[in-house]
Amino acid sequence: MALALSVAPTSSSSSSLLSRNPNPSPNFRTTHLNFGSQRRIYTINPLLRSFKCLQSSSKDLNASPFSISAIASSSQTTKLVPHKLQRLVKEFKSLTEPIDRLKWVLHYASLIPPMPELSRTESNRVMGCTARVWLEAELGQDGKMRFWADSDSDVSKGMCSCLIQVLDEASPEEVMELKTEDLAELNVGLLGGERSRVNTWYNVLVSMQKKTRRLVAEREGKVPSFEPFPSLVLTAHGIEAKGSFAQAQAKYLFPEKSRVEELVNVLKEKKIGVVAHFYMDPEVQGVLTAAQKHWPHISISDSLIMADSAVTMAKAGCQFITVLGVDFMSENVRAILDQAGFEEVGVYRMSDETIGCSLADAASAPAYLNYLEAASRSPPSLHVVYINTSLETKAFAHELVPTITCTSSNVVQTILQAFAQMPELTVWYGPDSYMGANIVKLFQQMTLMTDEEIANIHPKHSLESIKSLLPRLHYFQEGTCIVHHLFGHEVVERIKYMYCDAFLTAHLEVPGEMFSLAMEAKKREMGVVGSTQNILDFIKQKVQEAVDRNVDDHLQFVLGTESGMVTSIVAVIRSLLGSSANSNLKVEVVFPVSSDSMTKTSSDSSNSIKVGDVALPVVPGVAGGEGCSIHGGCASCPYMKMNSLSSLLKVCHKLPDLENVYGGFIAERFKRQTPQGKLIADVGCEPILHMRHFQANKELPEKLVHQVLSCESKR
Repeated sequence: MALALSVAPTSSSSSSLLSRNPNPSPNFRTTHLNFGSQRRIYTINPLLRSFKCLQSSSKDLNASPFSISAIASSSQTTKLVPHKLQRLVKEFKSLTEPIDRLKWVLHYASLIPPMPELSRTESNRVMGCTARVWLEAELGQDGKMRFWADSDSDVSKGMCSCLIQVLDEASPEEVMELKTEDLAELNVGLLGGERSRVNTWYNVLVSMQKKTRRLVAEREGKVPSFEPFPSLVLTAHGIEAKGSFAQAQAKYLFPEKSRVEELVNVLKEKKIGVVAHFYMDPEVQGVLTAAQKHWPHISISDSLIMADSAVTMAKAGCQFITVLGVDFMSENVRAILDQAGFEEVGVYRMSDETIGCSLADAASAPAYLNYLEAASRSPPSLHVVYINTSLETKAFAHELVPTITCTSSNVVQTILQAFAQMPELTVWYGPDSYMGANIVKLFQQMTLMTDEEIANIHPKHSLESIKSLLPRLHYFQEGTCIVHHLFGHEVVERIKYMYCDAFLTAHLEVPGEMFSLAMEAKKREMGVVGSTQNILDFIKQKVQEAVDRNVDDHLQFVLGTESGMVTSIVAVIRSLLGSSANSNLKVEVVFPVSSDSMTKTSSDSSNSIKVGDVALPVVPGVAGGEGCSIHGGCASCPYMKMNSLSSLLKVCHKLPDLENVYGGFIAERFKRQTPQGKLIADVGCEPILHMRHFQANKELPEKLVHQVLSCESKR
């Protein structure tokens, strides 16, 4: 670590960065001192004069009891870093008052000289810190790591100083072995527990490890051949697209005015509402987003809100609802409109072909029926079914096992509340296998929490209840979303190497490796795992915080879900940046996709796809399903991309379809019956209504609880 001190001559293994201090004192020679070094300190700046070990009593802070403890030689075994950390924790915990701990941190801040301006670069910034923090690293010829840090906050600077004391002159292996959990004891009682501040420990450590990983790879000549993922960089001045995929996305963010006007005019003339999922093709979303400014009855949302929006539009006088999504979404819209008394409102899909969904298909397979039959033989049981399933699946399931619908944003609370109301319950979740595994993993992590921490998640649960429910929580293991399935091992490795210090977002449906990566980031407030709306809200919050800080910053978000989300994300970011006086704030949205995850056009410019006057070599989206690649994430969902702008315009212009030209586009009502002789539409809506009751009242409805317990009494 760099310290401006008067010291004995440096050893041959000293860092090549030793002469970096830009403002050396004229009274003595300046060099840099590593905390782990055995070199002794002689006459120094009076501010740093006392380096005695921490006194056993920490009450007399005016006596300057702070210290840099004498540490054994860095040639010792890998126990050296834990030993340094233990000494640091011991010093920290000996100070019982938060104000004393603050002074302790500020003292360490005084030990770091300012970084040269040339080192205060964007590439050296540590993301996720409340204040601006810069970090630089070097791998010495002796195989040891050296670190330099600075911050415009003395508290953050002191935290960096503490971490450098632990890791300076450590081996790369020792740096990589240190976990964020190992720093937990340095958080207790610091500055009143200000969460955003204590995350500095974690984020600086992650940045140290990222730099270490790269330096080792360079030294060994094993730098991975990873190309940066495509991304969009947004500022108050505009948008920069990096990579062909991002360039194609960006072109659709500024739709042709004539297309927007055409859509708005026909929607107004025929009183048509539009409900679209976040995963729509970027061309469609670009036009819809622009049209929203002129026609209020356009909603782009996740699947849960789509039906609610349709009801709102019907109440406002819309005579038709066009649904841009997969078939189970249009089914839900039709059924919920009927439940709300709007049977006369027409509901139209965007194709006369089946617009499927791999998850919905999995829940219709014989294996899922067998799964539910096993549940029916184990009362008291509750089936928690993901909303991304057909109305028919919900109806048939509900007659086998009492069922409640869930979304990726409320599934955890739904399950916890069910166990709270029925402690002897067994829960059967499906059909998404990744989400099920991630839920179980999340509850397993809760067994490492205190009762107080668990109560903050759900007030009626404790460590004992979480341990008790785990054996009675089952999930279906044969259902996946084809989009989120592709955020697998190779994508995770690339993110670890290049983007581990960025904000990580992940849908709850992603595979376990990606889930774990995002959950680790979530612990330091650098990540989110949840629904599409959760992801959008997280990005909005972080950008707003940066706007409020009003300093130069570069936020980087890895989009761990379908790329169609980008239109809504960009709209939110542009709105926030447009209201900010900070013209130097950059927000980058990264798409974890490979070159295989795109639909390529001909190299012949005459055959290239054009957007306006621009010929695109690569377009986002799919043709026949080739848009996804297991080698690098997924560009888009092939089913969602069956909802085209041309289809929307054709349907709207034809309405009312008196000649039934587009009869195949109508979202039909379910007239068939369940095995018990009830209408599928009626029975299939009941699990959705149970969920709506839970959302409104924070508890399961009495009717559902009675259904579950009555099944047990019949056994």
